[in-house]
Amino acid sequence: MIMGDICTRSCSFCSVSTGRPESLELDEPRRVGEAARTLGLQHVVVTSVNRDDLPDEGVSHFVNVIRELKGISEEIIIEILTPDFKRTQSRAVERLLEAAPDIFNHNVETVPRLHKRVRPQADYAKSLRIFREIKKGSKHVLAKSGLMLGLGETRQEVLQVLNDLGDAGCDILTLGQYLQSSGVGMPVAEYIHPDVFIAYKHEALAMGFKWVESAPTVRSSFHAKESFESLKAFLEARKVSACSSSMERN
Repeated sequence: MIMGDICTRSCSFCSVSTGRPESLELDEPRRVGEAARTLGLQHVVVTSVNRDDLPDEGVSHFVNVIRELKGISEEIIIEILTPDFKRTQSRAVERLLEAAPDIFNHNVETVPRLHKRVRPQADYAKSLRIFREIKKGSKHVLAKSGLMLGLGETRQEVLQVLNDLGDAGCDILTLGQYLQSSGVGMPVAEYIHPDVFIAYKHEALAMGFKWVESAPTVRSSFHAKESFESLKAFLEARKVSACSSSMERN
């Protein structure tokens, strides 16, 4: 488990090995909590490598980290960035929702046509199913996802993924430029113009996404705290406006 914008995922984006990970450090949730307390963190992003080797695919560890963070302060915003929990998805999502993070993030990363190269062990349909499970299980947890652009996808493919995510219940979206992380990582197929990112943002908002961060430098946890606070203020303002309109009609 890590906090912040550090990435230790095993995927074709970089040269990180997909070998068998080491055994769980059972004391890690407490240490993550201590680190958050010491640093005075107000927004914590918790993520992990895939743990397909474990019976529950690592969900218990996520739950324990969330509990430790909630034990510090209920004011801490907790965002989890999870794998797709191939074998245990429904139960895993249920348990995570019971732990009540503020944001449930699962990145689809790219368009379906490129999944075999970019996310060879992932399943696009299963990734979408996570968002349906989130929305079925909780009205309060915000669902979030992200894509890296510049891998050879077409505009129509990107828009289709945005439609798919929106239909599945995704609330927050991040779009950023893919950059090759090492000499053996996947090459960049295209550097997307900043204006294209702005256009995608407008189209995503028109589709119904509640918040969108879209620019070349955006990453999954880009301005996570600021985005959450802005979204929260936006939703509160919209709620007040809806109540006022209802009272006026009555």
